[in-house]
Amino acid sequence: MKKTLFLLLAFCIVGLAQAQQQILPPMVNVNGVGEVRVQPDQVILTMGVEVREKTLEQARKQADSKAAAIIAYLKKQGVSEKDIQTSYMSIYPIYNSGEYGKATPDFYTAQKTMTVLVKKLNKFDDLMSGLYGAGVNRVDGVAFQVADIEKYKTQARKLAVTNAKQKAIVLTNELGAKVGRVYAINENTTGGRPMPMYAEAAMMKTMDSAGGEGPTIAGGEVIITSNVSISFVIEN
Repeated sequence: MKKTLFLLLAFCIVGLAQAQQQILPPMVNVNGVGEVRVQPDQVILTMGVEVREKTLEQARKQADSKAAAIIAYLKKQGVSEKDIQTSYMSIYPIYNSGEYGKATPDFYTAQKTMTVLVKKLNKFDDLMSGLYGAGVNRVDGVAFQVADIEKYKTQARKLAVTNAKQKAIVLTNELGAKVGRVYAINENTTGGRPMPMYAEAAMMKTMDSAGGEGPTIAGGEVIITSNVSISFVIEN
């Protein structure tokens, strides 16, 4: 009997707690947006070498030699070793003749791709010209980014929160009420990812820079956006 009474009492307490949890205060729910536009100050360059030779060993040695020359050039230009990464490499046979079942390839193609973080945009054109001279014959991608991205994300969040609070104040004032404490908040900040530039366009523009004037790349802007959803308690 005591056990039954104890269980009933426990169920009543749980039910009362659940009922209290379901009673929410009057609230105003608003969304806020904050946007920060920043000029990029870094470039992620993806480039490499591609060679063709009669034998596998010749192709490998040629690709390795050119890659070593490129890395040496980058270091000479002040690019830190930690900002240079070999991101892809391959070597494979090519069969050009139509002879079915041919065992010996016509030649071998070897590729080495490197990803480089360039921190001096004003030196980009000169750096690229030197890279072509060092052996680069493929540019796979050019992307712009911001170094201190977290600082701008914080700014975007603050703007988003301010925007949300202003909306809440306008809405409650129209009803003769006031904005109270914050009941709940959700946030999502995006942007700041590298902005890609077509590799072919980047390569051609830089190769033609000797006959032109001014820089051959334009970084534009990196856009950082924060979205917040905030619930404020309404006070009379």
